[in-house]
Amino acid sequence: MMFSKNMEMPSAKTVISTAASVAAAAMLIRSTARDWVPSELRHYVSLKLRSLFSSLSSQLTLVIEEFEGLNHNHLFKAAQLYLRPIISPNTKRFRVTMPTKENKISVSMLRNEEIVDFFNGVKLNWKLVSKEIPSKYIDNPDSRGRFGGCTLKSELQYWELSFNKKHKDLVIGSYLPYVLEKAKEVKEEFKTLKLFTLKYDRRMGGMGGDVWQSVNLDHPSTFETLAMEGEAQKMIMEDLERFVKRKEYYRKVGKAWKRGYLLFGPPGTGKSSLIAAMANYLNFDIYDLELADVRRNSELRKLLIATANRSILVVEDIDCSVEIQNRLSAARATNPRGFSAQRTEVTLSGLLNFIDGLWSSCGDERIIVFTTNHKDRLDPALLRPGRMDVHIHMSFCSPCVFKTLASNYLGITEHTLFFDIEQLIATMKVTPAEVGEQLLKNEDPECALRDLIGFLERKKSATEEAASKAEDGEPKTVE
Repeated sequence: MMFSKNMEMPSAKTVISTAASVAAAAMLIRSTARDWVPSELRHYVSLKLRSLFSSLSSQLTLVIEEFEGLNHNHLFKAAQLYLRPIISPNTKRFRVTMPTKENKISVSMLRNEEIVDFFNGVKLNWKLVSKEIPSKYIDNPDSRGRFGGCTLKSELQYWELSFNKKHKDLVIGSYLPYVLEKAKEVKEEFKTLKLFTLKYDRRMGGMGGDVWQSVNLDHPSTFETLAMEGEAQKMIMEDLERFVKRKEYYRKVGKAWKRGYLLFGPPGTGKSSLIAAMANYLNFDIYDLELADVRRNSELRKLLIATANRSILVVEDIDCSVEIQNRLSAARATNPRGFSAQRTEVTLSGLLNFIDGLWSSCGDERIIVFTTNHKDRLDPALLRPGRMDVHIHMSFCSPCVFKTLASNYLGITEHTLFFDIEQLIATMKVTPAEVGEQLLKNEDPECALRDLIGFLERKKSATEEAASKAEDGEPKTVE
């Protein structure tokens, strides 16, 4: 390109001076418009200009706000969970936290950062936007959707999801449902298992307060380490797997998506360890319910509603709880004035409705586990399928269970003393807890096994001596 000799390039000083004049003119026009043009007209012109630019653009933006009125927007939280594991390498800054009562690090986006995602070849841009608001308290629902307190908020956040507008139907019809489904998987992957128990002061909080309090469930029991017969383990695992896969089947046949287990047997046979193994296997939280602490049927219903989906509700020593309520009923009949209305106990009909009535359908994918040392003391109405679907006998230690305990405690699978121990165990009643306690006393396999043999021989002798005295009419004194 040829330039005329008379054409001169403008100097830098001239360019800067011109730009300053334009900027000053723009500011003057803006100031004049603000002072003389009504706000309604300015807003109208702004909308029209925005609409014009939008019509010329091929991009469409969906706004996903944090709140929908006073309620949380579940899609906002789902987007947070979905995007957490796919933070791109180009993201320069992101947030890393360790939430209270959690044992896993949480990684999330900072405001105004962007992430690019692809779905079926379509490019989608996510941006987290934040705007300041006057400080105010907002109801804070927990993971079960109930309002248990307030949070002071000074900013509101929302997601901007931008994409080519020709893909609108794909994004709304397929991509957003996909985000919701993947968010559930991410939530389970990063979930910290909890053990819930009743709050001591739950009656002070009213219906809006939380009735459960939790700690992290760090119990290490698994089906691999569980001291239990192999066939019984296999049956339980297959039953659990079949249960969690049959949501549509339960809905089809008209049944609530829940499963009831009864663990019965003497103390020390591993009932609590089995419950922990089930929780670790399914990644389910545990709710430990003490029926003796529940005063009335209405409170029992409230506790059931307050439990989350994908959880195990444990009612330990169900026979003792029923006996306590029966004794209270008998005492009330004998001395009605000695019991106020506040002492109204949970009735058997209330318990049955809790297990298998209309209120039992308030939630999905729940397991109810009952434990008892005396199955024969339970009312037959409790034992039928639909309430206690699977009955599992937790028995005394067997040779097979002993080998599992030896592997867990001593790290061995074979030893010359195994035969003597198995012979003793096969001829007597000893619990896995007793065997485990003996193996725990010494880390040297040889010494631990010899100590176990001595313990078993002493216990067998004491049992035989007690049986002999019983035949002679003397009281039993077995320790």
